[in-house]
Amino acid sequence: MSGGAWITVVGIGEDGLEGLAPAVRPLVDQAEVLIGGERHLAMLPADGRERLAWPRPLKDIFPLLEARRGRRICVLASGDPYCYGVGTTLARRYGAEALRVFPALSAFTLACARLGWSTAEVEGLTLHGRPLALLEAYLQPGTRLLILSEDGGTPGQVAELLRARGYGASRLVVLERMGGPAERRTEATAEAFAPGPIDPLNTVAVECRAAPGAAVLGRVPGLPDAAFRHDGQLTKREVRAVTLSSLSPAPGQLLWDVGAGSGSVAIEWMRSHPRCRAVAIEPRPERLALIAENAQALGTPKLGVVAGRAPAALDGLEAPDAIFIGGGIDGEGVFAACWEALNPGGRLVANVVTVEGEARLAHLHRDLGGDLVRLAVARVEPVGPFRGWRPLMTVTQWRLQKQPGRGGAA
Repeated sequence: MSGGAWITVVGIGEDGLEGLAPAVRPLVDQAEVLIGGERHLAMLPADGRERLAWPRPLKDIFPLLEARRGRRICVLASGDPYCYGVGTTLARRYGAEALRVFPALSAFTLACARLGWSTAEVEGLTLHGRPLALLEAYLQPGTRLLILSEDGGTPGQVAELLRARGYGASRLVVLERMGGPAERRTEATAEAFAPGPIDPLNTVAVECRAAPGAAVLGRVPGLPDAAFRHDGQLTKREVRAVTLSSLSPAPGQLLWDVGAGSGSVAIEWMRSHPRCRAVAIEPRPERLALIAENAQALGTPKLGVVAGRAPAALDGLEAPDAIFIGGGIDGEGVFAACWEALNPGGRLVANVVTVEGEARLAHLHRDLGGDLVRLAVARVEPVGPFRGWRPLMTVTQWRLQKQPGRGGAA
């Protein structure tokens, strides 16, 4: 073993051991402990070496691995272990330096080769162990999707969702057991998709085609208000777009949406990039239900939801990179707790519509700086037989970035 590496991870395809590179095959042949799925372990000759199949839950493998440290351990993984694979899980636990990884072709690479698609022009996601609702955020006319399936039922579920969202004309290709002798391809529109049994090891390719009148919801902030279920507590579309611009979503960063209402800001933050994370904090049970429903419908089912009122509900949460306060910055201790928790370099944005809230923002702006702006929006509505401008409530917005070493709250 080289350096601090004590686990060897070998990507293997449907062509089994014969498909391994000559330099990689000895790593499998000489291993003392072999770990993998039942399918992978079945590819090996019966030779008496110790074999461990992946347990459920997967985390139960960690003590078994650690008990065998010092022996030659080889983990067999499907394709590229770092493409939604076990390599990522092991590196997160032990650090990349603990691993020697030898990838094979990923399912995404093989699918692009079969379909003639450019890997740079597709969106890849996995539904293996993840909710189908994740797909909602990817539906755009013309988008090409590659989806790793949970099992043989996933393609039918994808087709059903596409039909329900007005994307029934989408081309859907199911690629089973790619790279091996049992490889099979099934193709149809989502509307006409009705295959027989499908192997659990499959990848679904989708070319999204929207029917006239289908709801097209982009990832750029500012979804229509009608996209959300709400009880009137909703950051309106135009203000929401400005708010998200001020919050500046970035991949992997975490947002706290404090006083989340319908969850619209947190949901749009997460839709901006698949790795954006958010927690919605809301005290009212009826609004918590709306947040959960909106998160499912708009493709962000991994949105965290905390029932409670700030600042008490913030205790124990992971420190955020951005905070939106839309539910009362004038509440006792809310700003102080948020500002204290915010990571250095993080952004805080607060919106208010009341005179009292505006006075609080003016006080904070005087003491801490930042930008203080007013947002006035008017929409055309019928006025008898004519049309006229109806103003929405004016919103005062304060935005501030936390500089390293800067703390304290007015």
